[in-house]
Amino acid sequence: MGRGKLRIYLGAAPGVGKTYAMLSEAHRRVERGTDCVVGFVEHHHRPRTEVMLHGLEQVPRKELEYRGGVFTEMDVDAVLRRAPAVALVDELAHTNVPGSRNDKRWQDVEELLAAGIDVVSTVNIQHLESLGDVVESITGVRQRETLPDEVVRRADQIELVDMSPPALRRRMAHGNIYKPDKVDAALSNYFRPGNLTALRELALLWVADRADEYLTEYRSEHQVSRIWGSRERIVVGLTGGPEGRTLIRRAARLAEKGAGSEVLAVYIARSDGLTSASPKELAVQRTLVEDLGGTFHHVIGDDIPASLLDFARGVNATQIVLGSSRRKTWQYVFGPGVGTTVARESGPDLDVHIVTHEEVAKGRGLPVARGARLGRSRIIWGWAVGIGGPVVMALLLNTIDLGLANDMLLFLSVTVAAALLGGLLPALASAAFGSLLLNYFYTPPLHRLTVADPKNIVAIVIFVGVAVSVASVVDLAARRTHQAARLRAESEILSFLAGSVLRGETSLEALLERVRETFGMESVALLERAGDVDPWTCAGSAGPKPATRPEDADVDMPVGDHMALALSGRVLPASDRRVLAAFAAQAVVVLDRQRLQHEADQAKELAEGNRIRTALLAAVSHDLRTPLAGIKAAVSSLRSDDVAWSEEDRAELLEGIEDGADRLDHLVGNLLDMSRLQTGTVTPLIREIDLDEVVPMALGGVPEDSVDLDVPESLPMVAVDAGLLERAMANLVENAVKYSPVDERVLVAASAMADRVEVRVVDRGPGVPDEAKDRIFAPFQRYGDAPRGTGVGLGLAVARGFAEAMGGTLNAEDTPGGGLTMVLTVRAVARRPDPAARSAVAERQAS
Repeated sequence: MGRGKLRIYLGAAPGVGKTYAMLSEAHRRVERGTDCVVGFVEHHHRPRTEVMLHGLEQVPRKELEYRGGVFTEMDVDAVLRRAPAVALVDELAHTNVPGSRNDKRWQDVEELLAAGIDVVSTVNIQHLESLGDVVESITGVRQRETLPDEVVRRADQIELVDMSPPALRRRMAHGNIYKPDKVDAALSNYFRPGNLTALRELALLWVADRADEYLTEYRSEHQVSRIWGSRERIVVGLTGGPEGRTLIRRAARLAEKGAGSEVLAVYIARSDGLTSASPKELAVQRTLVEDLGGTFHHVIGDDIPASLLDFARGVNATQIVLGSSRRKTWQYVFGPGVGTTVARESGPDLDVHIVTHEEVAKGRGLPVARGARLGRSRIIWGWAVGIGGPVVMALLLNTIDLGLANDMLLFLSVTVAAALLGGLLPALASAAFGSLLLNYFYTPPLHRLTVADPKNIVAIVIFVGVAVSVASVVDLAARRTHQAARLRAESEILSFLAGSVLRGETSLEALLERVRETFGMESVALLERAGDVDPWTCAGSAGPKPATRPEDADVDMPVGDHMALALSGRVLPASDRRVLAAFAAQAVVVLDRQRLQHEADQAKELAEGNRIRTALLAAVSHDLRTPLAGIKAAVSSLRSDDVAWSEEDRAELLEGIEDGADRLDHLVGNLLDMSRLQTGTVTPLIREIDLDEVVPMALGGVPEDSVDLDVPESLPMVAVDAGLLERAMANLVENAVKYSPVDERVLVAASAMADRVEVRVVDRGPGVPDEAKDRIFAPFQRYGDAPRGTGVGLGLAVARGFAEAMGGTLNAEDTPGGGLTMVLTVRAVARRPDPAARSAVAERQAS
């Protein structure tokens, strides 16, 4: 039995309709007679989704007991025994309850696929592992439930379930996604229009890139060389001249007319008489195209039109933008020009735009030669003239008697023409063949290969010598032109390389990709090893399937004793290795720079730790002295025999001692917690607990009538360290009470949204400006003019550190109407069993 097929419905956010679309597909398949069952579908109490489950066979779920609660997960064994043709499995990124067969639901799905069962599933874009940082920067929430991108990429079908942000917010407001008591918090946080728009764009781009991968694989498998204009890709051909900026801006305007269009600027370092380009101008044009959202590419090509067309077809481009030629009229005798050649050879699937500019026909310095080497067409013409020319000349001269001297000059002109076109060998052949024809037809005795007059022998020898000399000069000039042009091309590449160093480009992968692109390789890898007998390791690579050992590569460029640059794809000529050596040396420099930067970052962390320790000592010497002095004064007073203290005075002194001790305990606790956070020794013990068991315990340090608590019993359980959460909440509540007006109570409210639970600590104090909201979480920060006796400024820093250690977040927001709201977010793990079930479990445990 073959492997099953996986179909995934991908959405940008909860509530777009992934599960509904999956169930609709199931009904269509059942109507067609397909054996389709529901392995696991969570309707989240959404009426329309719940109705769609009617009429579908559901495999009973497996019940698991965990920490006093009963949870349900997909029964993989039951689905395998049922062996349907198609199984519906919702929420592919879900983390299974401990004790399940697999840790993740996508692993359950892999078992079903391996058994030959087709699976239809759902996932949101924020659950892809590679997008975790991006989603966190958009929403401020770190997704804890993720799955490897490769799981989704391997899917046989990916269908995007899309919905505009206004429509999704309307669904939320109508109660079609969350319960009414959660709607306001959701709309003001995760489901903000900006968040939804950014997530939607992320999902659309990811699916578009995946479709592009499918298209590339299909074209490769079926050897499709024609360009398919599925997406507008505009290639801009740059010469390094001043007209490049005009071309780039023109291409950018063309790209704006089509959604998803790309601009790729390419500069081809030609080896056939290229006019020198200004490195400064190229750097300006590179910056311009990158600022406009395009990419810059630098390649080597002996034939400019062919290289440009190869590049365009290689990236599946649909349009090429070129500038009108800068050559003067007389320079066209050397060829039709790049623009004309590209337009003629582009074919019907590639549009070529010739853009006018201010530099048209102003000259390019040196005339453009047709080839660095003479090229196949010129060699063919050279042989044709060298062999056919003497024959044609003999036929013409047989009809006219011009004398031996004139005949020799005419044959010499044919030999010179063969030398100019084809170089040395065609010219030698023309000289030898022409001398035979001269001897046979025009040197007495005629029609014999003998020479009667010695003067004619001298003439023929001179004729051959002149022909050989002219041919040698032409060939030498061509070789010198090629060498000069190649050196010029190499200097341009080295200039670009030096420019990248000056620009501070430190990405090893980007440099290796530039090497792969420049030399037309399939993959490039920088390999290193510790010693002569140690195995090679890859420090960085570009391209698919890079070589793992230098001997496995097509080109091996050693760098020092224990490093090598390995290229796969083709064998490079020896003349290219000089430039490759420069790239290899630069790669090693970039690698060393990255490692030095890493060491510098570590040193910075150590310096920061030293700064914190210094501040801790300062805090001990200043902020702890006041409560210690108060305690000592109170104790000394009580022990004094000179004063007879009344009961009220003794009680007041003891209360002062107790308050001072409490302050000391709180300050020392925060100092120790901050020290643990800075040294990385905080190891949270993550357990699944109920918030209503922890949050009330954090209110012991504030007056009883200063806080309103709203933590519903129906909240899901959360995965946290109970001790760290209590300390964090205590600091947040204490801070809120400290800055709240006397007649205003602090609100501590909790709510659940998707796979997370938010705890909001709301005060009505003076609030904090936007520019200071991040700064208040830094160690030893007091907002405003808080007196020294109010603490060392570590409460919020400790709270955020503990929240992040548990995999949560802590952020500050404005309270509507004035004040500050601290939002602590932690991960939800499961729905809490209903009170009746919890009571039954407690009774069973008690018995």
